[in-house]
Amino acid sequence: MVGWLLLILGLALWAGIHLFKRISPERRAKFGDPFKGVVALTLVVSIVLMVLGYRATPVVNVWQPPGFFTHINNLLVLVAIYMMSPAPKRGAVLNERRHPMLTGFKLWAFAHLLVNGDLASILLFGGLLAWAVVSVIMINRAEPSWTPRPSGSLPMDGVFLLGSAVLLGVIGFVHNWLGVWPFG
Repeated sequence: MVGWLLLILGLALWAGIHLFKRISPERRAKFGDPFKGVVALTLVVSIVLMVLGYRATPVVNVWQPPGFFTHINNLLVLVAIYMMSPAPKRGAVLNERRHPMLTGFKLWAFAHLLVNGDLASILLFGGLLAWAVVSVIMINRAEPSWTPRPSGSLPMDGVFLLGSAVLLGVIGFVHNWLGVWPFG
């Protein structure tokens, strides 16, 4: 029971501190720059709570993903890492995308839902996916006009794609160290 509570509390803290700026922009502005430290600390605490809660929950299988979903997951995570890299600012491929980091985050969460059919994973990754969807909606409503960034260069896209592939390998080995081999 404690694991579920920690997981839900971590998700609530994550979403709450991220959405605070959108829900109450005047109050957030009053706090000023020192509040950024509080935000950072709250995000760290939320991640720790999510990890501890996720690891403490019992396995409750809801569905069994097919094995080939692992390959789809890995491809989506690679694209997600690329979208969350500096590529949208320095490359040419993503410069006309409004929310590349949040889109990458949504891909990452969706990819994890594909390969994890247990209740804790559905709650964790589904909750994070929901937060990212709500964030995009709230940003678009608060700031309806948007101008694309100037285009970067295709060679920079290649550099960031290569870096994303290396980072995917590192993340895979960290997953393995934690007891989950993500490469099929």
